[in-house]
Amino acid sequence: MQEFIDKYGHKLLIAIGEHIFYVLVSVGIAVVLALFLAAVLSRFRRAARFVMPLISVFQTVPGIVFIGLLMLKLGMTAITVILALSIYAVFPILKNAYQGFVDIDRSYLEVARGCGMNKKQIFFRVEVPMAMPAIFSGIRMSLIYTVSWAILAAMIGQGGLGEFIYRGIDANVKEYIVIGSIPIAILAILFRLLIDKLEKMVVSKGLQKD
Repeated sequence: MQEFIDKYGHKLLIAIGEHIFYVLVSVGIAVVLALFLAAVLSRFRRAARFVMPLISVFQTVPGIVFIGLLMLKLGMTAITVILALSIYAVFPILKNAYQGFVDIDRSYLEVARGCGMNKKQIFFRVEVPMAMPAIFSGIRMSLIYTVSWAILAAMIGQGGLGEFIYRGIDANVKEYIVIGSIPIAILAILFRLLIDKLEKMVVSKGLQKD
């Protein structure tokens, strides 16, 4: 195994960098899109009753389907990977953020109005902070999921740690599979710790979960 790492160590570092890039860019896009949609849907509950179950259905569609469809239009490019991963990453953030917004006690909003806040101020100063625990929960899930979904990049020749895994499966060489899988597990743990730390810094102590 050591000889294997020495031989492919440089390629492994590049693959890790590509994997991290796909995860962070995709989840970053997903956060912006999901929060926008969650805010809109929380104000149009009738539409949300139709959209949210539909989101749950789309979440069960295999990632290879989205990559395949996008590949037909965009080709075998990094943009195809990022868009497909972003679509998947949106789902857990959107579902949690939406629930976070609708679960806010309306009395807090009435108090804010009574204090003279306009709609924009209420949203950013009251609703967003109170929904933060749910939002972070969604981001946490999205990051961990996307770390594993990013192996799909290798299926269309766009690198990442999936390249080692798929090569190992094709050649029946377990070292390839191990050398690709272990960093993915480590990245999932590190992203989890990072988002937990960020949540403690951003979310009010009174709203933090024990």
